[in-house]
Amino acid sequence: MATMAVPLFEGVLEPARIDPLDVTRADLWAEDRWQEPMRQLRAKGPIHWNDASKFGPHWAVVHYKPIQHIEALPRIFSSSWEYGDITIERDETKEHRSHNMELPMFIAMDPPKHTAQRRTVAPAFGPAEIERMREGAVTRTSAVLDCLPIGKAFDWVEAVSIELTTQMLAILFDFPWEERHKLTHWSDVGGDIEIGSTPEGRLYRQQTGMEMAGAFMQLWQHKAQNPGGNDLVSIMLQSDAMSHMEPQEFLANLVLLIVGGNDTTRNSMSALAWGLHQYPDQRAILEANHSPELAVNAMHEIIRWQTPLSHMRRTATEDTEICGQAIRKHDRIALWYASANRDESIFPDGDHIRVERENARRHLAFGYGIHRCVGARLAELQLTTLIGELQKRRLRINVVEAPEIVPACFVHGYKRMMVELEKY
Repeated sequence: MATMAVPLFEGVLEPARIDPLDVTRADLWAEDRWQEPMRQLRAKGPIHWNDASKFGPHWAVVHYKPIQHIEALPRIFSSSWEYGDITIERDETKEHRSHNMELPMFIAMDPPKHTAQRRTVAPAFGPAEIERMREGAVTRTSAVLDCLPIGKAFDWVEAVSIELTTQMLAILFDFPWEERHKLTHWSDVGGDIEIGSTPEGRLYRQQTGMEMAGAFMQLWQHKAQNPGGNDLVSIMLQSDAMSHMEPQEFLANLVLLIVGGNDTTRNSMSALAWGLHQYPDQRAILEANHSPELAVNAMHEIIRWQTPLSHMRRTATEDTEICGQAIRKHDRIALWYASANRDESIFPDGDHIRVERENARRHLAFGYGIHRCVGARLAELQLTTLIGELQKRRLRINVVEAPEIVPACFVHGYKRMMVELEKY
């Protein structure tokens, strides 16, 4: 059991125990050491009480099927911001609410309000719209790849993952193109659950949120005066469910769409480079077989292996039971998608990438049930396009130093990854 020093009284330190199975610890994720604790938890059972986390006591659900079960019962296992939101960072106490922004986004709502708002946005990510965006995705991906150096080190996260996802976000929102990289910054801050652990961090998050709100309120007003657009802001304005949102609710839904659209796709694109570098035999399969069907399956496998958002949180609305464990009303429950996607009973050898895995598309990286990621098809399009365009150019990505990983247990991603390209 690891220890660290904590003050006992001035000038004296007493060792404090660190629970090695507390999978909320930022160091486990920053050092990419979370897999073994998750494996040990799965071996012990599907659900565990964690009272060691700095985020407060909660249940950790680590098996695939119990997570599906919970997700299928939104009346009993609430996502509402009123109970504390969708990450284990937040809770429902007045003390917590006094120094954190409340974010009533539709992913953090229960039916019927969730249903109405999601129904407004969902058509923008439907099959017809995805097909309409396909040509543009290929064009932009090609342009980015054709500007990359061969045989010279560069940061894949910045040059490819961030650039491609930020371009797509700017198009979705009709956001000023020359200012599009602000979207990346706002997403990074909005999805950072560690930043709320200090007063300075909470203040910075509030200031960043206000900056984003100001920019989008200007865009909102412009769209209101010039109706008829096909972008997400115009779609919100044209709907009964979302046109009269309070400013805080408008901001919250933007955070949702930006963080969801940025982090899922961006970190899967980075995982493509890092994962295939670690499994050169799987990379060789993709290099030898350029079929669209394999590219799609590999896309699902990369998303499964990475799981860009490692958990979501639910709150029990009544006394109930999960897998024989008594759950009390108001208990917090962390659904560890990252663990479910390595569940040995569903994905044998799940810690490894297998681009031909038969059930890769069964992953839970996009969630399950009524809160399944509304933009999943768009993320799939972007990653599949990247795989296909790399194959077309016969480009191999070699990671030249270990990547810098996001030090947090919510957004599971990469801050920096130095690579070199070569032709095969």
